[in-house]
Amino acid sequence: MNTLLYYIYYTLCFLLSLLPFWLLYLLSDFIYFPLYYLIRYRRRVVRKNLLESFPHKTLKEIIIIEKEFYSFFCDYVFETVKLLSIGKENMRRRMKFQGLEELNQTFDQGRSVATYLGHYGNWEWVSSLPLSIRDGVVSSQIYHKLRNPNSDRLFLRLRGRMGAVSINMKESVRKILTMQREKVQFVMGFIADQSPTGQNINHWTYFLNHETAVLTGTEKLAKQLDLSVFYLDVKRVKRGYYTATFRKMMDHPKEYPDFEITDKYVALLEQSIKDAPQYWLWSHKRWKWTRAKFDEMFETCPDGRVRLRNHHQDYKEE
Repeated sequence: MNTLLYYIYYTLCFLLSLLPFWLLYLLSDFIYFPLYYLIRYRRRVVRKNLLESFPHKTLKEIIIIEKEFYSFFCDYVFETVKLLSIGKENMRRRMKFQGLEELNQTFDQGRSVATYLGHYGNWEWVSSLPLSIRDGVVSSQIYHKLRNPNSDRLFLRLRGRMGAVSINMKESVRKILTMQREKVQFVMGFIADQSPTGQNINHWTYFLNHETAVLTGTEKLAKQLDLSVFYLDVKRVKRGYYTATFRKMMDHPKEYPDFEITDKYVALLEQSIKDAPQYWLWSHKRWKWTRAKFDEMFETCPDGRVRLRNHHQDYKEE
């Protein structure tokens, strides 16, 4: 049954992807109004996130950003579906990568690359990097498996259509070690702006006017495997066109104190968001953890592990 549902799901999305961009954007404009005004998809979450992140902006300014976000989010959905059929040359014109010279210098040194990015711009189109990167270098991304198996299968297909390799987060260390052992160079993308689970919180920083729990796995992996670290600065040029610029953060992450790399990534992402806030994923419940809530539920062991306090042993995080 799941296989049948997947093929129905895929066929509908594929047929939709065959429509020209101008018609897809017309549909996006049409869907924006019921999504924002009638369905009000996560409106409370978006409004709360914006108000708390930009306390110096007026309500009028916040609502403008809010509407621009929903309009862009509709575009993002149709642009992502378009990945199922868009031609490679058309994709190259619409998603341009910059800073490749510095990336190639890193490869010339025999090194591989960890790239930070966020849920900003059309992050799914970053999977078209194999069209622009040098031959022989594997372009890959770490992903979290989706709960819906049909959606998970569809996204794996569209993310891999231009040659990118998706690696399940749980298998990331093993896969990377295998590539290193086989002397395969790679650039691996890490979207690291999600909210960590409670037991994975070991660092807090300030991000968009919030004390924020952040994921530190990318930094740990980069240090463990001695990867050069870059930030991918994505900008929307106009509707349907983006640039993504590789900006080197550091060559040898082991030389930096714990969490300095993570803090630098957070600062770079924050600046991208402040430059054009409508292109970040505001509907995500990014700040569901506060320091007080974390301290009330968890305790940090002497060895650095985080565990639930005794009176919260029945708690299960989604």
